[in-house]
Amino acid sequence: MKPFTKITARVAPIDRPNVDTDAIIPKQFLKSIRRSGFGPFLFDEWRYRDRGEPDMDCTNRLLNPDFVLNQPRFANAGILLVRENFGCGSSREHAPWALEDFGIRAIIGPSFADIFYNNCFKNGILPIVLDAGIIDELFQLASAGVDFTVDLESQTVAAPDGRRFAFDIDPSRKHRLIRGLDDIGLTLQQADKIRAYEERHRQTAPWLFGPATPA
Repeated sequence: MKPFTKITARVAPIDRPNVDTDAIIPKQFLKSIRRSGFGPFLFDEWRYRDRGEPDMDCTNRLLNPDFVLNQPRFANAGILLVRENFGCGSSREHAPWALEDFGIRAIIGPSFADIFYNNCFKNGILPIVLDAGIIDELFQLASAGVDFTVDLESQTVAAPDGRRFAFDIDPSRKHRLIRGLDDIGLTLQQADKIRAYEERHRQTAPWLFGPATPA
């Protein structure tokens, strides 16, 4: 998982509430568990005029010019600005996989669906909750095509007009994001203790491990 400390990136405003995970990554793409390659299909039904299928080459697909991520002023966005209850619907982890693969590192909104919110942290994406009134102000700024700076260490979002907005985050989640630790990485920090435990267990209960392999 990529560490997250501080980013400055273009903000793409998704100005609709209750964006569900099927809109983020449609159901036909859930057959794969590779965790990569989903970026071209992010918001597939909104980005394209045709229906996407797994492993499709998106190079020559017909784009929807009205969708925010297809507009030049929001090109290469690294931050999403969203409305309430973003990520609702099914619990598919493919949704943050698609966002991360596209290049989204932070999402700013007034509220998120619980499972999606948790899945973001596990996949290197920082979901930031700010007051709905602040979100309204940020939408006005973002519509012109601007960059925000998200600083995880100071827990602030800096707008281009100089204002800074503080956000809260659980300390353990902050620690993991800054160091790029997913669940596996966190476990591997205890690798020496795990190996020592397994060796002790092998000595005290050898019958659980089967016959020794011949040299």
